[in-house]
Amino acid sequence: MRLILLGPPGAGKGTQAQRLVEKYGIPQLSTGDMLRAAVAAQTPVGLKAKAVMDAGELVSDDIVNAIVAERIDQQDCAGGFILDGYPRTLAQADAVQKMLTDRGQKLDVVIELVVDDKALVGRIARRAEETKAAGKPVRKDDDPAVFPERLREYYKKTAPLTGYYYAKGLLTGVDGMAGIDDVTAEIEAVLGKVGAKV
Repeated sequence: MRLILLGPPGAGKGTQAQRLVEKYGIPQLSTGDMLRAAVAAQTPVGLKAKAVMDAGELVSDDIVNAIVAERIDQQDCAGGFILDGYPRTLAQADAVQKMLTDRGQKLDVVIELVVDDKALVGRIARRAEETKAAGKPVRKDDDPAVFPERLREYYKKTAPLTGYYYAKGLLTGVDGMAGIDDVTAEIEAVLGKVGAKV
């Protein structure tokens, strides 16, 4: 089973991906984790990424794509994987298509967590308040002051992917504003319908 989770920051992709990992036993591939692992393992691509990051620059699509390609060749991805937070752009989506085609593989489904932006901003603000109340530091990603900018960035670069995957007949929307268990149940129903095999 190979699937992509789409949705703006704070939509709950990470939470749902973790539940799918537990249920189906396939890895969740997050580009941040993959970059750190490639750098730590000092793979050729990892060394390239490290040089770019050490220079304080953003890692290019070419490097990110190469790291994803390297990662999906690993044994634990043989039965499938969940891409979370990647692809972020149409160019990256084309790269995913090519790397899967080159391996004789295909995507089973792209699930978009559909959310209400105003409610999402409220959700992030509440999450930050709860984190502060628990005496923990608020993650930069969850900072209500930064969040609107992250949302704009998502709509500018990543939202066009919904049309891209819809045109390929791969996109299914799920109500991301429902309760966590309801969202999980809806995702599992979608996977059942597309006959996603593990």
